[in-house]
Order: sequence, then structure tokens, then C-alpha cells
Amino acid sequence: MTVPADEPGAGGIIVTRTPLRLSLAGGGTDLPEFYEVDGGAVLSTAIDKYIYVTVKRHGSFFDEPIRVNYSRSEMVERVSDIENDIVRSCLTYLEIEAPIYVSVVGDLPAASGLGGSSAFAVGLLNALHAYRGERVGAGQLAAEASHVEMEILREPIGKQDQYAAAYGGINLFEFLPSGRVRVEAQHLSKAVIDPLFEGIMLFWTGHPRSAGKVLAEQRAQTGVKRDELSAMRRHALHLRDVLHDRGADLEEIGRTIHESWLMKRGLASTITNDRIDQWYERARKAGAVGGKVAGAGGGGFLLFIVPDGCREAVREALADLVYVPVRPEAHGSQLVLPFMAW
Repeated sequence: MTVPADEPGAGGIIVTRTPLRLSLAGGGTDLPEFYEVDGGAVLSTAIDKYIYVTVKRHGSFFDEPIRVNYSRSEMVERVSDIENDIVRSCLTYLEIEAPIYVSVVGDLPAASGLGGSSAFAVGLLNALHAYRGERVGAGQLAAEASHVEMEILREPIGKQDQYAAAYGGINLFEFLPSGRVRVEAQHLSKAVIDPLFEGIMLFWTGHPRSAGKVLAEQRAQTGVKRDELSAMRRHALHLRDVLHDRGADLEEIGRTIHESWLMKRGLASTITNDRIDQWYERARKAGAVGGKVAGAGGGGFLLFIVPDGCREAVREALADLVYVPVRPEAHGSQLVLPFMAW
């Protein structure tokens, strides 16, 4: 559809803010090859690092009817000419036509293992719905983003990132064989959340990676790795219970994440490498109880669970990496401009 000038949102500028996420346990069980048979579960948290998407009607005085800005700029005539897969697919899916301007910026590098691509898809869909004067909920945004990435673009990914970005907060996501996703928000007290996030240490390796290549191999290996994936699903459920029954027990949380990492690293040949293994062992020797590569693996961010008294030693052990403190984000994708009291 073409949005005329008198449609809601057509004459102004729309900005969405969508959080990135940290997957604590269960990553990989959100792939359809696994959950369609056994059902998957992921425990994750949205964090205070974001993708910002801007959408507006492009002015007629520009030479091009469509402009898309991200790490590069595209100026094209038709939606079908857009090279950015997510932008092209979202505009096509929602039947948005020229003239249109789309821009995206993020707090952290792309391809870093924090669900940035899916956060972009969720944030863009949220903005485009607002551009059409529509209000949509988190469940619809997550389902639409999953459809765009997994069915339209045929990306070899799972569903956890889209749901984490759309819902925000700390959640247990259960991926049912039917394809339905059960969202169980974790209502934790400040007395649990604060020490949990004080114990989470995130380090940027400086090496972005392609999740698609890692996950394609992992999906192909699902049949022979079903036992490991089943154990990783149980780890997600176990950590959910730990947070409610024992609070921020960093020793048990770290031990469980470490056990999951030992399994995850065997799911595909590109999940880890000698450099990642060296960083991991240095952190463990300095006092980290457990950790993992955030996201699919192969690079990006390293996450560690570190008890009080060992955090400075871990920072010194990983002085060649960039430490990035994070806090939880309670909200999913939000419309921040204009603010609409629906």
C-alpha cells in the first residue's frame, strides 16, 4: 500500500528503540530442527543496549524516492532494488512503497552475538506499523520478524532473538513443536536482579562473525546432537528455578552456564576456536565460574559469570578485550518518537 500524506504517521518522523539480548541458557533449542520434535526452551534477558530505527516519508525534493542508511547508504527507485535483506523484506511484507526513508544505528557492533539482526527486524516492523497508523503487540512483532527472517529470507536461525527483542525483560521462552511460543516472564526482585547483573561480565572480542554459517552447520548436526540439546534445554529450566528458589546464586548459575558451554562448543566446528578457548581459560583461572560465547559462536561477545572479589582479576586477565557493563531492560521494542498514548 502507498501511505498518503494524510495517513497517521505519514507526515512525521518515527523512531523505535529495540533492546539487544543475552541468552543465558538453552540457545540452539530454538532451531526448528530441534523444537519441532522435542520442544525447546531459552532463558534470556534484554539488556540496556539498543537498535534505533528511524522511518519517515522521504521528501519529494530528493533525487531518489527511497533512501536506506545503515553501515552504508542506499538510494534506489523501488523497494525491490534495496540490497539490505531485512529492509527490503519488511517493506515488501507490509506493502510499504516509495517514497520512504529508513535509517538504523546501534549501540554495539553488528554480528556480535546479541541478537542485533532480529532486533533490527522487530524495530523496523514496529516503526512501519506506526507509519501506517497501527498499534501492534509484542507477540505480533515477534511472530512477524520470525516469519521475515526464517520463512521469507530463509535464514538458518531460530526464534529466540525476535521474541527477546519484542518482549524485553527476563523471560523463559518455550518453543513448542506446534510452532507456538510460550512466554514466561520472570518477575524477579531487585535483590535478585542487581547481584545477577553485577556478576555478568561481557567482553567484546573485536571479531564479528556470521551467525548464519555457524547455525547452518549446527542445524545439519541436530539429529546427532539431540541429547546435548536436550540437556541444554534442561539448563534453561534449571536456571529459571535457581533464580526463583535461590536468587542470584552465581556459583550455581556459572556452573550451569559452563556445563552448557562445554556442550554447545561441540554442536558445530566453528562455534569456538583457539583464541576463544584461550580467553575462556584465562577468565576461568582469574575466577570466572563459567561463561560462553554470546549468540551462535565464532566471535562477537564473551559472557562470564564472576563472583564478587574476582571481577577485577578477570578484567585484568582479559585486558586485551573491551569490557562492556550491561543492565537489564524491562521493555521490548518501543516507539520513542512520536510518543503516542494509544
